[in-house]
Amino acid sequence: MNSLSRSSTAFMFPGQGSQYVGMGAELAQSSRAARAVFAAADDLLHQPLSRLCWEGPEAELNATHNTQPALYVCSLAALAALQEQAGSWQPAFAAGHSLGEITALTAAGALRFEDGLQLVRERGRLMQLAGERQPGGMAAVVGAAAAVVHAICAQATAESGQPVALANDNCPGQVVMSGHVAALQRATELLRAAGFKRVLPINISVAAHSPLMASVGNEYAAVVAATPMQAPHMPVIANTSAAAMRDAPAVRAELQAQLTAVVRWTESMQALLAAGVKNFVELGPRTVLCGLLKRIDSAAARYALGAPADLPALQQLLAA
Repeated sequence: MNSLSRSSTAFMFPGQGSQYVGMGAELAQSSRAARAVFAAADDLLHQPLSRLCWEGPEAELNATHNTQPALYVCSLAALAALQEQAGSWQPAFAAGHSLGEITALTAAGALRFEDGLQLVRERGRLMQLAGERQPGGMAAVVGAAAAVVHAICAQATAESGQPVALANDNCPGQVVMSGHVAALQRATELLRAAGFKRVLPINISVAAHSPLMASVGNEYAAVVAATPMQAPHMPVIANTSAAAMRDAPAVRAELQAQLTAVVRWTESMQALLAAGVKNFVELGPRTVLCGLLKRIDSAAARYALGAPADLPALQQLLAA
């Protein structure tokens, strides 16, 4: 079994969609450090977030204002469980998908745990508010290049008079578009007419990473501006540019821009690969990011940490 060298390893943190009832429960039972992360979040939020993660109900966990802090806490609990076993070992880079970018920044020391928690809570609340002010939706497009979806979204926006945009470039053959319901429907029609039959609506009432999020842009920018930040102790790849953030001004600018911008995940992973990263560790529930990475570069080594059973192999790799 090969060891994971610091210089060739990156941590990845998932975004909304990876949540499920029961996430983090086994990890909290087996790891004192993970359990402490959940307990700290409960105290800071003055609500039993841990119980919501572990017991549901599912509808409440899936509400955006709950999902975002829940995933943030669950991923950092996984990181705490790993550090409990592997000590101060750190990778060369970190990256997070959408919401996961804030988790990555906390893992990299740019944000304190409590500040990141309040930030994701407000991010989720404001995104939900934007969905109420300007309802929209999202749809995954299978088999189409990001450039094609971008062009069709521009056409649908012009024809419908409402915004729809490329939201996530997740991996080759899987992109997501987001926007006003009428524009989303027109983009779906245009894509299917062009031969892309697998356009799959996502069960969400929030048009994330679309112009509709601009309705809360000023409010969110104020929250970001008031959040204490410092330079990360390892570079974090930015969603909007696929470039490394190395200081606090870059972090602040990224977080303010990210709400309405495209998540350039394919390019983010390609940037890490170009920097010499060969090993990717996904911390948090499910293995969504490992699945995307497989389609970006099947040769990259992928590891997941979301349950106690994942810990021994990772501990052995880090200790080697």
